[in-house]
Amino acid sequence: MSRTRGRDQIPTSEGDLWITFLGHASLIFEWKGITIHVDPVSAEADYATLPKADLILVTHEHFDHLDPEAVSLILKPGTEIILNSESRLKLPHARVLRNGEHVTVLGLAIEAVPAYNITGMRSAGVPYHPRGVGNGYILRFGNVRLYVAGDTENTPEMKALKEIDIAFLPMMRPYAMSPEMIADAVRAFRPRLVYPYHTKEADAKKVAALVSDIPDVEIRFRY
Repeated sequence: MSRTRGRDQIPTSEGDLWITFLGHASLIFEWKGITIHVDPVSAEADYATLPKADLILVTHEHFDHLDPEAVSLILKPGTEIILNSESRLKLPHARVLRNGEHVTVLGLAIEAVPAYNITGMRSAGVPYHPRGVGNGYILRFGNVRLYVAGDTENTPEMKALKEIDIAFLPMMRPYAMSPEMIADAVRAFRPRLVYPYHTKEADAKKVAALVSDIPDVEIRFRY
C-alpha cells in the first residue's frame, strides 16, 4: 500500500487526470480543463480558496457529503450539479440522476450506481442508507473508468461492475464498509487501483493486507 498526501496524476488516453484528496469523502478531479468537485463539505477544506467547479457531483444528502455553503463557494456561471433526489431539497436547481441512469455532461459520461446498506441499520429494518436513495458514480476519463462509490456496502450491483480502473471505496462501519467488505468487493470486480476513503489509515492498511494475494491490484491511501 502506498501513502502520500496531495494530488495524484493518472494518465489517460486524452490527457492526465489529476485527483486532489481533501478529506473524508471530498475530492477534486481535473481533466482536459474541467474541474469536478465531489461531495464538497466545508469541514474538509477552505472552499473559498479552491478552483471553481465546472461540475459538482453529490452522492447523497448527509451533512458529511453535502454542504450547501461549500457548494456556494465553488459555483460559477454554467456550473452543472448532479445529485440524488433527496439532495435536491438542499440544491433545488441541480439535476437529479437516479440509480442506473446515464448522462453526458461537458463531454464526460456519467452513470449513477446504487449506494446503500445491507447490514448497517439505524434500527431494526431501517438502514442508514436505504436502497434506491444514494448514488455512486462511474465517470469515463478517456480510456479510464473511475468509480466513486458514495456511502454503501459491498452490494450485488457493486460486485457486478465491469472494467473499472479506479475505485474509491468507503470504509466506516456501520455506515459503509469494513475492510473485509472492501476486500470482498475488490475480489469480485477487480479494479486495478483502489483508494479506500471515508476512513483512516489503519483500516486502509488492513484492506491492503487482505487483498495482497490479488495480482495487479494496488491500494493507495491519501488522507
